[in-house]
This record gives sequence, C-alpha cells and structure tokens, in this order.
Amino acid sequence: MRSDDTTHDDALVLYGQRFDSRLLLGTARYPSPDVLEAAVQRARPAMLTASLRRQGAASDGAAAGGGFWSLLRRLGVPVLPNTAGCHSIQEVIATAQMAREVFETPWLKLELIGDDYTLQPDTLNLVEAARLLIADGFQVLPYCTEDLVLCQRLVDVGCQAVMPWAAPIGTGRGPVNPYALQMLRERLQVPMLVDAGLGLPSHACQVMEWGYDGVLLNTAVALAQDPVAMAGAFADAVQAGRSARRAGAMAAADNAQPSTPVLGTPFWHHHG
Repeated sequence: MRSDDTTHDDALVLYGQRFDSRLLLGTARYPSPDVLEAAVQRARPAMLTASLRRQGAASDGAAAGGGFWSLLRRLGVPVLPNTAGCHSIQEVIATAQMAREVFETPWLKLELIGDDYTLQPDTLNLVEAARLLIADGFQVLPYCTEDLVLCQRLVDVGCQAVMPWAAPIGTGRGPVNPYALQMLRERLQVPMLVDAGLGLPSHACQVMEWGYDGVLLNTAVALAQDPVAMAGAFADAVQAGRSARRAGAMAAADNAQPSTPVLGTPFWHHHG
C-alpha cells in the first residue's frame, strides 16, 4: 500500500456506505450562501448536515427554502438531516419522518436536547429514540456525550456509529475530557465521529490521532474570519491526524533520547 493511496484504501464506512472524506460540515451560521458554497468546495466533506424546521422545508443554514435546497443540490454532497431543536422522543420522530420525505434519505443525525443552555443531549431518552428510529428504517448517527455506557447502549440498539461531543456545541474548547474520549475509543469497535465543541484544526487532528474516525464541524468554520480557508485547514488537519494514526506514533519517553546515532561514529570525532 502506498502512502498516497489513503483516499482509496482508507475510506470511512458508515452503515456500509463508503466516504472519501472524514470531515462532515454543518450548514448554519455562515456569512452568506456564497461563503458556505466556497467552504464546502474547499473542504470536500463526506456529508453536510441540515436541519428541518417543523413548519416546513426551511433550513437553519445560510439560506432558507428553495434557495437552500438548490444550493445543496448544486454542491452534490450527501445531506445528513438532523433533528436539531427537538426536546422529546415524539418530536424527534415526527421531525425525522418529515426530513426523510423532504431530503429523500434515510440518514439522520439524531439530536435530542436535554438542556437548552449547553445543548447537552438528553442521555436518559436518547437510546429509546435511537431504537425507535432504527426500527423505522433510519440510519442513525446519534449526537451524544462521551459517556461510555451511553455509547455502548446506542450500539446495542443498532447504531452502527456514534458521535460523542468534545465540548458543548459552539464553544470551540476542544476535547474537555481527553481521558474519557480516549477510553471510549479504546472500548468501542464501531466508527466514532467527534461532533461538537472543536474550535481549532489542532483539536480535530488530535482526536483523529486518538483513533476517532471523523469529525463533524460547524461553528469553528462558519464563524472563522475566513471560513473558506478554515474549512481547508480542518480538512487538512483531519487527514493529517488520520495519517498519523495509521503510521503509528512513537512511544513517549520520560528521558531525552539522542536523535543522532553515536554507534559507528568515526574515532576522530571523539579524539580529534
């Protein structure tokens, strides 16, 4: 395997579908539809998330209604509808079914919010919501916390991937609980994407180095001073972190190790 074949040999696989990119992008809060379009073209993400307001086919993205749909079609990137803003299982299911009709896809980012201030997932009802949606034929990517037991229960009810947060949505703080995220990665075998809370490309690179399979971003790109350049920086960082993970990092050492070999050095170097 040549190192430059990563795109073809190392595809992200979710629910049996292959994706060349390991970066997913949200579509909200961009300065304009043109900036969103340019950012997507620069990053070439695997999917774009979009939420469906319950009153009809309008998005919380850079534009609403027909203009937004035509933009999504023009970009040609698979859409991942989400259930943003839902606070009950019933609300989630109704929104998901509507989104499946509008977007014509069984893919779904499951958001069930339990706290309006942090937008923390409702961990007590999330598993049941996922179970019902999977039984209804959805391919569910649940937005969840880094709690190991919660993520295991989501897998148990049929989620073929989970998306734990790094920090509360929109904070840009990066992984606030590295220990839990690394333990979660070691314990679960399904694909896992870090969703929410990443602010810098270095954050994305780090979680990829830990073995996460992808990242989902929105605010870190949309609110950057130059969203297009930042989209590219994140795309590069995700690939760098993945390549580093596959390469196998050296073991950390407590003591300094000379990087220049001394064995075989000519005699006169020591006694010249």
